[in-house]
Amino acid sequence: MAPHNGLVHFKEYDIKDSNVELIGSDLDHKVKHASAETEPAWNNGQIGISPGLFVWRIENFTVVPVPKASYGQFFDGDSYIILFSEQIKSKDNDDDNLIHSIHFFLGAHTSVDEAGTAAYKTVELDSFLHGTATQHREIQSNPSAAFLALFPRLTIRRGGVASGFRHIEEDEDENARPPLLLRVFKHPSSSANSMDSVVVYEVEPTWRSLDEGDVFVLETTDPASGGKIWVWQGAKCSPMEKAKAAHVVHDMKMAKRVDVEVVAQAEARSRVVVKLLGGGEEDGFGVLKAARPVMGSPPPSSSSSSSSRGEGKRARRLFRLSDESGQLQFGLVRDAGDRISRRDLDGNDVFVLDDAGKTIWVWEGQGASTVEKAMWLKVAQAYVRKLQGEDENGEAYLTPIAKVHEGCESAAFLRAIEVA
Repeated sequence: MAPHNGLVHFKEYDIKDSNVELIGSDLDHKVKHASAETEPAWNNGQIGISPGLFVWRIENFTVVPVPKASYGQFFDGDSYIILFSEQIKSKDNDDDNLIHSIHFFLGAHTSVDEAGTAAYKTVELDSFLHGTATQHREIQSNPSAAFLALFPRLTIRRGGVASGFRHIEEDEDENARPPLLLRVFKHPSSSANSMDSVVVYEVEPTWRSLDEGDVFVLETTDPASGGKIWVWQGAKCSPMEKAKAAHVVHDMKMAKRVDVEVVAQAEARSRVVVKLLGGGEEDGFGVLKAARPVMGSPPPSSSSSSSSRGEGKRARRLFRLSDESGQLQFGLVRDAGDRISRRDLDGNDVFVLDDAGKTIWVWEGQGASTVEKAMWLKVAQAYVRKLQGEDENGEAYLTPIAKVHEGCESAAFLRAIEVA
């Protein structure tokens, strides 16, 4: 995407090559300075006390609450922290317990500083919650099913606080804005056949962004072009994508109070949308057949996202991270063909489970050392980079990473560790 004139572009975080934790770096010291002694975001009287969903965006090394009305809308140039606290009945008594899941979400164009701050603050939030939360690294190109379930109307917009792209201000002249084009599609990282798997991404407002497998919503702002909302349904789009697009348009219509027209790709009228996006009479036919990639994910017409990142191809392996010898060591505990169970875990160390490419799970023992606890993300990401280096054309770097604590394991981790 071409830079905007006069705007500074910060170094983008490269999910394939970079460490996101950056603990002990210059960024670490900057964040500590910005944090001072306490973090106001965690001390609002609700965190760790009340159930619910909480979302923050990283802005200039600080954690800024996102208005609840904007929950589910993310910008691809930003990093976010999401906390979901759920109240459940205790097995031992009638008391209610809060179970916490923390997700730090990295937009496709987020900066290194923002990504590092999000990871650092996630660790800080977990400490505030007494180390009981399950932590998830979420990347835009491959969000987890748990993350998608939190936001039924997930929308990814272009822009960011420090990415060099600008957000549209509410009071900006409507007619000065470029057309808004939203792609509504089933995310390839999701195996669920539900509305939760259908997401909305803002894409380049050009006819070349269209494809026959998805639904597109075009909002025009130029009065000469009709100043309306168009829904362009690809020839092979699904009923779920049509339904999700209807929800999106309903929200837009309520806010904008403009006319809406729905056209199918096969209709002659659909050519109007192609023209509004800069296409000519002959543009689109033949080019619109191939589905578009999703920010680092392979297009659906090629191998699936799960297979390209090694899901089901790699053997299940269990590793131990320990400094018992006086030096931090990362070694293999169970290899391909070995049965892995909870009995293999030692509460004095940290363990990394590669669940055959589905998820990289980190299990933190209650007696693990401070060094072992601090290094879990760095080690997990180093392992993923090693896998990526073994298959440069693969998508191992997209593998989800999650961490659980001994005694507070999530149901998903328990299922993974007990697989026969």
